[in-house]
Amino acid sequence: MEDIKRLIRKELQDFEVKFADAVKSHVPLLDRIMHYIVKRKGKQIRPMFVLLSAKMFQQDIQEGTYRAAALVELLHTATLVHDDVVDDANERRGFFSINALWKNKVAVLVGDYLLSKGLLLSLNNHDYRTLQILSEAVKEMSEGELLQFEKTRKLDIKEDIYFEIIRRKTASLLASACAAGAWSASGDDTVTEKMRLFGEKVGIAFQIKDDLFDYGSDNVGKPTGIDIREKKMTLPLIYTLQHASQETRRHIIYIVKNQNTDKDKVNEVISMVKSAGGIEYAHEQMLRYRDEALAILHSLPDSDIRQGLEQLVRFTTDRKF
Repeated sequence: MEDIKRLIRKELQDFEVKFADAVKSHVPLLDRIMHYIVKRKGKQIRPMFVLLSAKMFQQDIQEGTYRAAALVELLHTATLVHDDVVDDANERRGFFSINALWKNKVAVLVGDYLLSKGLLLSLNNHDYRTLQILSEAVKEMSEGELLQFEKTRKLDIKEDIYFEIIRRKTASLLASACAAGAWSASGDDTVTEKMRLFGEKVGIAFQIKDDLFDYGSDNVGKPTGIDIREKKMTLPLIYTLQHASQETRRHIIYIVKNQNTDKDKVNEVISMVKSAGGIEYAHEQMLRYRDEALAILHSLPDSDIRQGLEQLVRFTTDRKF
C-alpha cells in the first residue's frame, strides 16, 4: 500500500486538506463530529481510485478531481454512518460509531449533512456529470440494500441474485469513483465507461474478499460467523446450499434462521461450508473478477500510474484486513 501511496502522496495530502475543509459547518456539535470522522479515516481506498483513475489520463490533478474524490468520500462516509444506525452497530474501524457516541437521531442527521455537503460541493462548482455518476451509485446502493433485505428474510438467494446485490450495494460506489476520476481528467465518455466497468469488477472482488473473512479463511484476528448471525447469504454459503443434499440444506437453513446466536451451531455451518468447497469456490470467483478488472486496465497504455492501479487492485484481494 505504501508503494501505491508514494505515487500520489502529494495529491492525497492535498485531498485530506480539501476534504476536511469540505465538511466544516457553523454548528459546534457538527464540527466536533466532523473532526472525529476526519481523524478516524479508513484506508481511503476510494479516493485513491479516484486520483489514480484521473492520473491515468492527465498527469496534473485538477480541482475537479479533488472535488470528485471528496464527493465519493462524503457519500461513502454518509452511508457508513447510516449503516451503523440501521445495524445498531457500536463500533466502526475499532472506534465508537457516531450513533454510539451521539445517539441515532444525531447520527442520521450527520449522514444527511454529509450527503448534502457532497451534493452542494458538486452543484456549486457545476460538476454536473460527476454528480450524475455518483447519484446513480447512491440509487444503486439503496436498491442493493433493500434487495438484500428482501431476500434475507426468505433465505432463498441464488448466485445471480447475490452478484446483483453486491454489484449494486458495494461495487457501484467503487465503479463511480473510477468513472468520476476518469471523467474529471478526460471529459471522455468512452474512457469513463471503461473505468466504471473496471471499478465495478474490482468492487465485486472486494466484496467477495469481505465474505471470505467471515469464514476465517485468513488469520485476520476478527471474529468469524458474523454474516451467519446476521442471516446474510454470502457466496460461500450460497454455493454450499446449492450443492448440498436436501437434508443438509434444510439443516443449514434451520441453523441460520433459528440458531444463529449459538456459537457452536454457527461454527458447525462454517465447517460445512469449508467441507463443501464453498471457500475455494468463492476465492476462484474473486480472482476471476480481479483478472477481468486487470484485463480492462491492461487495455490502457502502460505507466507507473497504471502499475499503481494494478497494485491497488491486487491489494483489495490480497489484503489481510
